[in-house]
Amino acid sequence: MKNQELIKKAIVDTIPVMTGYLVLGIGFGIFSAKSGYGFPWVLAMSLFVYAGSMQFVLVSLLTGGASVLTTALTTLMVNARHLFYGISMIDRYKDAGPRKPYMIFALTDETYSLVCRDIPEGIDRNKYCFLVSLFDQIYWVSGTCLGALAGSLMTFNTTGIEFSMTALFVTVFVEQWLSTRDHLPAVAGVVLSVVSLVIFGRDNFLIPAMIAIALVLLGKRTLERRSA
Repeated sequence: MKNQELIKKAIVDTIPVMTGYLVLGIGFGIFSAKSGYGFPWVLAMSLFVYAGSMQFVLVSLLTGGASVLTTALTTLMVNARHLFYGISMIDRYKDAGPRKPYMIFALTDETYSLVCRDIPEGIDRNKYCFLVSLFDQIYWVSGTCLGALAGSLMTFNTTGIEFSMTALFVTVFVEQWLSTRDHLPAVAGVVLSVVSLVIFGRDNFLIPAMIAIALVLLGKRTLERRSA
């Protein structure tokens, strides 16, 4: 597939992410602006943090005067799921070359839902995954910057706009469920999270759930290698 055709396919495949990222990005930009963090902060966070829900949390931590340790631990907990994304992408990204560091950095929930799918023959997987990752971040940066500019002009109450990330996670879960035959990761995530919530409580369930999910995925990967 020629580069022009590959770019076109990556754009077409990321249109659903674009619509979500623009809307949610605008929400984050407005939320940040109303919290006292304007355009330069929003641009920097979207370029160098690029963590979706964690960016909402980060603004709350900054406005609340949280310590560096608290911020670091919260970031680890909120983004712990990316450890498991990484585990499943080890083989897929092993030959990515100089693009690999950026592709790892840009592996968001929505990007993962696209690059973990089976890609048709004739398409350079590494180039395709890189373009998907790049376009998705462009959408997010564009949305957040537009939101920051709009937020500086708005005068009405925007309380609750951060809930938009929760809606996005539900959408991503449903899309992945419908687009793949392997439902073990999704089932394991839901079941183990609920069990951990019951056992450890709302404030302490995340890390035990992530550890349990990691063990399940690692066990699954080991079994698949042995049977290959």
